[in-house]
Amino acid sequence: MRLDQYLVEQKNFPSRARAQTAIKAGLVRVSGAVATKASIRIAADVRVDVDGDIHEYVSRGGVKLEAILRQFEINVAGKICVDLGASTGGFTEVLLNAGAAKIYAVDVGTGQLHPKIAGDKRVINLEKTHAKDLNRDLIVDPLDIIVCDVSFISLKKALPPALAFAAPGAQLAALIKPQFEVGRQGIGKGGIVKDGMAEPVAIDIENWINQLSGWKSTGYFESPIKGGDGNREFLVGAIKTA
Repeated sequence: MRLDQYLVEQKNFPSRARAQTAIKAGLVRVSGAVATKASIRIAADVRVDVDGDIHEYVSRGGVKLEAILRQFEINVAGKICVDLGASTGGFTEVLLNAGAAKIYAVDVGTGQLHPKIAGDKRVINLEKTHAKDLNRDLIVDPLDIIVCDVSFISLKKALPPALAFAAPGAQLAALIKPQFEVGRQGIGKGGIVKDGMAEPVAIDIENWINQLSGWKSTGYFESPIKGGDGNREFLVGAIKTA
């Protein structure tokens, strides 16, 4: 039996399409290993574990942040965090579920945070605020965790203010969207980054992080799901070493 069919029959998901989405997001494990294909055959005695459903989150972004927290074993419990580009709160939701003590949710828009996120007392809603305009009047605590999912701006411009407020040992988890890094010359038909130009952006961002004083990259990898526009995205982690 195919894995996606098995998951539906076990009532893990209501449809094969939902099961396939979860598999692509890295949320299904077979015999302890993350499954990569919905078509693999499953024997009756094989253990299958489901770590979540992409549709459980207020946005698709939750799956992406969950992936990097798991990949780099980032412990959020009791930490002071900032979510740059919070939007509806996908990243913020993951941080809340992981036990964050306080989260500054930063976004240039207004009224976007999902009510259940905005209503959590641990969330400081900094709407109408650009990531590059952060200051000590807005961020009054040293930051332990910095997460970022921004659009229409390079990470090289969005991250520095928040990184300056990081506590020793702080960790960064950022989503790299190549379409906002390559410039017009790198964008092809339908707004998709041209072949061969996406991953070099991730490498460039990682190198940039390593050149920042006191910061060291912990690596990058491709996001388990593509962006809403169909572009490949990457996740990069880093730690403040000094």
